[in-house]
Amino acid sequence: MSPSVLTDTRPEAMGDVPGVCEVPLTRAVVQYRDVHEMDAAGGRIEDIGLGLVVDGRYAASAEAVDLGSGRLKLLDLSTELVVLDWVYEPTLRHVTSLVAAAGANSGEEALRRYVFRLGLRVLERVGFGPLTRPSVLRIGFRDICRDMDLHEGTSIRIVLGPGRLTRIHLDYDSAALIFRTAFLDPDAALERALVEAFDGAEVRRLVPAAPTDALSYQVRFPLPESLEDARRDLAAMRKGIASVVARFEPKRFEALGRVLETFGTRETLAALRAHEPSVRPVRVTATPGSKVIH
Repeated sequence: MSPSVLTDTRPEAMGDVPGVCEVPLTRAVVQYRDVHEMDAAGGRIEDIGLGLVVDGRYAASAEAVDLGSGRLKLLDLSTELVVLDWVYEPTLRHVTSLVAAAGANSGEEALRRYVFRLGLRVLERVGFGPLTRPSVLRIGFRDICRDMDLHEGTSIRIVLGPGRLTRIHLDYDSAALIFRTAFLDPDAALERALVEAFDGAEVRRLVPAAPTDALSYQVRFPLPESLEDARRDLAAMRKGIASVVARFEPKRFEALGRVLETFGTRETLAALRAHEPSVRPVRVTATPGSKVIH
């Protein structure tokens, strides 16, 4: 019998998840989703969805430090997973020492600063692409939420009227804003506001299969192909959301304007120096009077 099929030769690291992986994930920088979180899903606004695995001997219960908040999370990494990079042992030891100091309530800020710089370096080293796009968009949308509606979650709340509220989230994989509502029927005022605020983007009404579930709206942007594209899309999202706030909550919009005029807008991605593609696609269209050569 071939040694590769003997059960007693499998590494202890992945013994609880047969056939998933043969390498311990300790030291890996992973991109995690709600499906990976074993605690309350969703996380906090400080989270960026990038985690350094500090104990990855068992894929079904790995410990990772979020590189935005510095918060220690218990993740189930036995499902589909993106590993962006690996850190060296000295870096891992330094992070674990900072985690221990933060647990003693003496170094939380130092931990957050260090791991966030580490996360940005990883993104710069890997470069912008399909694997890093969700993380870049999440960091950028986090800035918009902090400027417009700072609270525990990564969303923006807008009061549309008495008893009418929408919460805005970003689908990082598809670069689409999601406007969640409690409406069972289409809201003409909100739909008109979205179409006018996000000129050029595709606005969709998401109709649930069950008639008792609430409607949502989706505003889709082109998938960014570079960091420049991502920043442009995020700027369009910021401008459109501000337009919706101005329409439904003018007093709040005026107050936000004064604050942002004084302190400026957050743009963490401005400090990111990710590798850009060596070529850029340019759309070719036929011009009037052009001749086709056969």
